[in-house]
Amino acid sequence: MSDVVIKGATLFESGRRFKSDLRISKGRIAEISREIAPRKADTVVEADGKWLLPGMIDDHVHFREPGMEEKAEIFSESRAAARGGVTSVMEMPNTRPAATTLELLEKKFARAAEVSAVNYSFYLGATEKNAAEIKKLDGSKVCGVKLFMGASTGDLLVDQPAKLENIFESVSSLLAVHCESTPIVQANEERFRRIHGDAVPFALHAQIRSAEACWRSSSLAIDLARKHGTRLHLLHVSTERELTLLSPGPLAKKRITAEATPAHLWFSDADYARLEGRIKCNPSIKTRKDRDALRHAVREGRIDLIGTDHAPHLLAEKSNTYFNAPSGIPSVQEGLLLLLELARKGLFTVEQVVERYAHAPATLFGIVDRGHLREGYRADVVLVDPAANWIETRRDVASKCGWSPFEGETFRHKVLKTWVNGKLAWDDENPEAEVAANGERLEFLGRS
Repeated sequence: MSDVVIKGATLFESGRRFKSDLRISKGRIAEISREIAPRKADTVVEADGKWLLPGMIDDHVHFREPGMEEKAEIFSESRAAARGGVTSVMEMPNTRPAATTLELLEKKFARAAEVSAVNYSFYLGATEKNAAEIKKLDGSKVCGVKLFMGASTGDLLVDQPAKLENIFESVSSLLAVHCESTPIVQANEERFRRIHGDAVPFALHAQIRSAEACWRSSSLAIDLARKHGTRLHLLHVSTERELTLLSPGPLAKKRITAEATPAHLWFSDADYARLEGRIKCNPSIKTRKDRDALRHAVREGRIDLIGTDHAPHLLAEKSNTYFNAPSGIPSVQEGLLLLLELARKGLFTVEQVVERYAHAPATLFGIVDRGHLREGYRADVVLVDPAANWIETRRDVASKCGWSPFEGETFRHKVLKTWVNGKLAWDDENPEAEVAANGERLEFLGRS
């Protein structure tokens, strides 16, 4: 493993930006100093005018393996993550088979060890019948438990009161929850089907997967968490009203936290006319008012962190009619770029982007030695050009699904290099370079 010195970059760490050199050695950040001699390294990267960020930590991705490898794989999606400056991911359990036992979970870990270009962990999926598995979960080895209180089918959908009580009572680690009220969604689907038949316009998705459906489910989840003392993490909050359930303030003191996605911060329901099924996701992208409220919540810390909910589907599937088009947006490659664009527009600062997408996930999940530019930490670092000007095309898309709803967007930032555990996982100067499986299993402090 070669030593690397990155010279003259502007570093972002803990709300500060400062010009410095950084040295990587033996997979860790060995030194941060105003002047590091080039002789200390096998490789020197001249980075004057560039930004050096800690690797982003995405707490919410769907890499589709096992069972849906025609859409995506850990191999392909981990490389898309690295290309987007994401160095650690936490992947969801709704694969085939669903990861609802510790044995199935360990099989995913074993596969990631063989092929992942970035660091990884996997959620255990909650069902009505696996409370015993949930109780056995070791919080130092697994990121948490995922509960679908809506927008799922089969064993992973849990919305019966007694079963929900049992899960909230059984979880000793973090419980990450998808909140939508299934009865409300189903009633809305039937109402619009009576009007439009199977030709429901995509623009109605925000009314079918409505703000009321989100509010009803999120309110219930928070009530249950408070009753049982559960560490609750609300995934992909999408409405202004849900934000009233949350509080700003220091993340380390919170028992109830929340995530927003770049897609919900970027798009509004006005974009359905242009993109239709390509931005169909659950919970739905809603009004400009909701979007603007989410942006404000990121600024004030009511939204604690960012996760992409990267969810690739084939474009042929997304081009179907409303009820036949699956929900989900591929976005792990663009998440950081979108946030930096919003910062460029003054909606929040670059320091806040780094806080919500790198520092905060490390704090919330208790990730060991990652998420910061600190001496002794694992060398997960990202070099960004803040003065780029380029348009994303389909040729740029690294996800196996082969398309992006952000094709045609102009970005003024570019990820130049991504190091994972001190090794290059993405190099814009050599995009075809083969990347080894250098990702490692994330370790956690086991916060209760």
